[in-house]
Amino acid sequence: MLALSLFALLAAVGCTTFARAVKEGDSFTTQRQWAQAEAAYQRALAAEPGDSEVKVKLRDMRRAWSAEVLQAAEAKRAQGDLAGATPLLVRALELDGDNAEARTALEQTLEARVAVAQKALKEDKLQEARAEFDAVLAVDAQHGAALKGVKAVRTAFARRWFTNATRLEEEGKLGNALMSYVRADQELVGATPARERAEAVRRKLQDEVAFMVVTSPAEDKANAPDVLQRLSPGRLAAMLPQEVPIRVITTEAPKDHEGVRVGLALERVLPVKSVEQAQKSTRYVVTNKAVPNPRRLELETALLTQERKLEEVERRLGGVLREYLRRQDELVQAREVAGRCRDRERKACLTALSECNAAIGRGKPGEIPKECDPSRCNAQCMQEEDSYARRSQGALELERKLEGAQEAAELQRREVQRGRDSWYREPLTVEEPVYADYPYDVELHRLSLTATVTERLVDLSKDAAAGSPHTGDYVAMHEDSSNKAYDKVGVLADPVQLRSEAELRVESGDKAMESIASRVMERFDVYRQRRVEDARRGMVRPSAEDVVETAVRALLLTADAPPQDILLPLARARGLDNPQALFGQ
Repeated sequence: MLALSLFALLAAVGCTTFARAVKEGDSFTTQRQWAQAEAAYQRALAAEPGDSEVKVKLRDMRRAWSAEVLQAAEAKRAQGDLAGATPLLVRALELDGDNAEARTALEQTLEARVAVAQKALKEDKLQEARAEFDAVLAVDAQHGAALKGVKAVRTAFARRWFTNATRLEEEGKLGNALMSYVRADQELVGATPARERAEAVRRKLQDEVAFMVVTSPAEDKANAPDVLQRLSPGRLAAMLPQEVPIRVITTEAPKDHEGVRVGLALERVLPVKSVEQAQKSTRYVVTNKAVPNPRRLELETALLTQERKLEEVERRLGGVLREYLRRQDELVQAREVAGRCRDRERKACLTALSECNAAIGRGKPGEIPKECDPSRCNAQCMQEEDSYARRSQGALELERKLEGAQEAAELQRREVQRGRDSWYREPLTVEEPVYADYPYDVELHRLSLTATVTERLVDLSKDAAAGSPHTGDYVAMHEDSSNKAYDKVGVLADPVQLRSEAELRVESGDKAMESIASRVMERFDVYRQRRVEDARRGMVRPSAEDVVETAVRALLLTADAPPQDILLPLARARGLDNPQALFGQ
């Protein structure tokens, strides 16, 4: 019944909300307050989603709203404000998709905006034309004329950037020209030969800022042509990073060019082979012997622990049992005392009743004799009853405690029995293997080859003093051990397998060239860091032509890890979506 009442109450509330929302919607529609009317009808549909009358009212309201928006759009069109009329026409169609007049007006407006954009394109107002075409495509993404117009605008932008890049290249501003060629290629790939020209300009810039490494064939003082071959200029070029402009040449560098001159001399190649005697030992099983079972000792210890625990549990059980028996005796005594008190109380009440009856018979009519006082039959055993109840409750609690102690004792007895079973089943002794160590001879064969190389790095700048030579030993080594077979103890034969001396000679030469390449890179890092610092100082105005020239050269020198604090501002200043395109990626 309560559920039915609650349901009826909720239904009444729902109907009240629905009716109020419909009434508000009708009122707002009459007042032509369309947004408030739509919200009210939506609230009504939320309360009653299937109400067809509200759906019809909402549809009619939206049609009237659409007609009003269409009138505002037509007024904008009459004023020549196509940009203002477009969103109104779109809104009118959103409100009433069957509004054919609004659809026709929107198509005409879009065609008019395309015509405006094409006129701007002919007048070379590319930004204005692109804005109009984009606005048309935002409404109709498949508009054919707008799509063609966007492509034409991008082609015009690409040609404009290409023309600008050609002018900058002719003026010798190669950094700015490279940025413009990349931007032209970004606008529309293939519209101009910008990508090919960008690659040509990039090569010119790389040649301009390249770090020259002038080297000549190494001097062979050790008469070791195989090691000398690893110190060739080609090997040095292969070990330097390919992303940055480092040129390894064997001729004279252009005048006043940054770089370093490398002089190499192979002083000696010293192979050393040695054999060292050593001993190893292996363990093997001699026999087996019987030993006391350690597992049995563990089980015996666990069993003793469980038995001690059982003794403690049984001791607690005995204490609880004695307390329970004592409480039972007290409960019996309390019950007897309460029973005797109730008998006395009953007898006293019966006596009072008989005396009252006799007094009534003797007394005058209408009078209540004093022998009929009700207090003579009042309860007189409250204390005994309370004592009996407390003792009874205590006995019940103690009984539950006794049952828990008995259960714990039974569980512990089972654990003890399981421990005894495990201990009896475990054997007294087990077999244990006896090991012995067998020593055997081992030969350690070691082959090392040391290549001593002297290098001299001299800066190509005019005032650079001759660098002091650096001599280093580059060691390649391999070792292996060998021994005979001792089948009796399971040692397998291990023949010596050393790498050949020719392999070690190649490895030592490569180590020497790696060291030389790392020192050349240190000089190159110093050079390009100067360029990077110069570029960073100009980042306060990244769009300036002189700053772009410096920054582009610094970026080409750091193509392996371009600094983002230079690359990103430069790309934003020139509108590059993909900054890595500057490096041809």
